[in-house]
Amino acid sequence: MVEIEQGIRKFIVDNLLLGQEDRLLAGSESLLEAGIIDSTGVLELVAFLEESYGIEVSDHEMVPDNLDSLDNLVRYVSTKRAA
Repeated sequence: MVEIEQGIRKFIVDNLLLGQEDRLLAGSESLLEAGIIDSTGVLELVAFLEESYGIEVSDHEMVPDNLDSLDNLVRYVSTKRAA
């Protein structure tokens, strides 16, 4: 799970925070509420998850419970990969 978290965190910093490595991102911080991600960013994130982790994110799974924080993303990806 650590490597999943590191990979997702790197994607967020590189693509959504535009390289702002000094921006501290708490695991439970809402990406939507913090203004880190918008609807286009969600689509980019989903494409990254599918390509990087070999999972398929269906439309009904694109909800905050799965995609709105680093903790949620790690749990979601881990669960999908275990299935």
